[in-house]
Amino acid sequence: MQTNNCEWKLGLLVATLLVAATSCKPDYPACDTDKDCKAKEFCVARKCQQCRNSNDCGEGRECTNGKCNAIFGYCRDASQCQPGEVCAGNRCRGCQADGECPAGSICDAGRCGRAQCMKDDDCPQDQDCVRGRCTGSRKTLEGPPCPLESIYFGFDRSTLTGEATGTLSSNAACLKKTGRGVDLVGRADPRGTTEYNMALSDRRAQSARDYLRRAGIDSERLKPVPRGDLDATGTDETSWAKDRRVDFEWK
Repeated sequence: MQTNNCEWKLGLLVATLLVAATSCKPDYPACDTDKDCKAKEFCVARKCQQCRNSNDCGEGRECTNGKCNAIFGYCRDASQCQPGEVCAGNRCRGCQADGECPAGSICDAGRCGRAQCMKDDDCPQDQDCVRGRCTGSRKTLEGPPCPLESIYFGFDRSTLTGEATGTLSSNAACLKKTGRGVDLVGRADPRGTTEYNMALSDRRAQSARDYLRRAGIDSERLKPVPRGDLDATGTDETSWAKDRRVDFEWK
């Protein structure tokens, strides 16, 4: 009887230990396996989270720090973007070339818009239709009435320096000698994203335009044209400083 009683107690102890072992689970969100997490969650580095990588999140979402978040500016096609924008690499952005725009449209200041012309007959008699634009006017062939100097900006800045305002004052005096229009071509050095540099170059062109308007130049003659870092050639601080500018091009 004593032996049977000991065996019974030993069996009870083993059963108790087994129950304890199977019922001991980590406190959420801690985990040992996916089974310790909620539905559609994963155990990563012993912690429950929504995703292991972006493949777990679905279209238009990405995995960031274990959570599925919407991708800013995500698109499947241009219909999901703002008017004039293009969908490139599943991101909405401004156009960089005419070829990115729909048929019959051209890229103008980072936005796709209706072409000025389809054939030469759509243009004035002294102009030709070239890639959707009427070009070759007599005014252009006559050359500029006076020189317009470029202005330069500090790193990541669109505010005018004292040197820039002095140059703009001279440019304003030149513009008052003629009624011709001018493109204010904003530029940026190659540091930063394409979208950010495009916006920065636009702010620089707008700063120049605002000064010239206050100087008495009709705003209709001044067209900001942001180019971002598309034409940048700098490789160090000295040459980058030359990329951060606004050029003035006679129409």
